[in-house]
Amino acid sequence: MRPARPLSEAQQQRLGTLLRQAKTKADFQRIQCLWLRATLKLTSAETALAVGWSQSSVKNIQSRYLREGEHVLLGKGRGGRRYSNLTWQKEDELLSSFLAKARAGGVLVVGEIKAAYERKAGKTVPKSTVYRMLARHGWRKIVPRPRPA
Repeated sequence: MRPARPLSEAQQQRLGTLLRQAKTKADFQRIQCLWLRATLKLTSAETALAVGWSQSSVKNIQSRYLREGEHVLLGKGRGGRRYSNLTWQKEDELLSSFLAKARAGGVLVVGEIKAAYERKAGKTVPKSTVYRMLARHGWRKIVPRPRPA
């Protein structure tokens, strides 16, 4: 196994500063992966044990830092809509065209909304996509009871 590439004194000081300024737990742990290596000379296995991550995750953070710089340590966490067909604003515009009918007490048919969604997105989508969009924008499915209670 080859020896770990050392970090400069300036990098170590910058990591210490970043560690004190970290706002989220994930940012703190990513910075800690490098700080422990730089200051205490811990191996990736020892760092993984201290941080509570797997050894491969620690190695990935360390190698990405050495290749790409400190922007890999701070930033967006996981989550978000990575595979959306339309932005939230475009979905809202689409639903606003159906809003007048809904306010008037009319019955909205998901098939119509689905067809409009597909025209706007430029591809076919399953009905579940439309139902999730409606839920995301706070629309509820209200149906009359089949018979009196």
